[in-house]
Amino acid sequence: MATITLEGNEIHTNGDLPEIGASAPDFKLTTKDLNDVSLADFAGKKKLLNIVPSLDTGICAMSTKKFNDAARGRDDVVFLTISSDLPFAQGRFCEAEHIDAVQTLSMMRDKNFAKDYGVLITDGPLAGITARAVVVLDAGNKVVYTELVPEIVQEPDYDKALAAL
Repeated sequence: MATITLEGNEIHTNGDLPEIGASAPDFKLTTKDLNDVSLADFAGKKKLLNIVPSLDTGICAMSTKKFNDAARGRDDVVFLTISSDLPFAQGRFCEAEHIDAVQTLSMMRDKNFAKDYGVLITDGPLAGITARAVVVLDAGNKVVYTELVPEIVQEPDYDKALAAL
């Protein structure tokens, strides 16, 4: 269990992020087209997992936009923004914000992703959705970088995450 804060108030996650050097847990997440995907769908590419509570908040939207800008022209990397939002809401967000280089994925059908990655918030007003985190995987799905953002209304360290790629 990890401790983070929401506007200074302590809340907790169900576990810890995967360790550097560990194999990333597989997942089943849902695309905006309602298809299920797993790590195997992104085989051979590095992956940046931008894990956010909801795209309907300013910081989550901002991080998705910043990673979208960084993703342009990076054919060797897939940038994934993962949230509890429904795929329909994710699609509307991407269309409205011109997000075209990041793929959004929903935990609509399965919260095991949040549990397996140790980011499921277990108490407080956001219980049941994810903490803010970034996990970078190499092309073989080994964890090369992690950041659990300590204050949920704070942005991740973009420079460190991108440098890990």
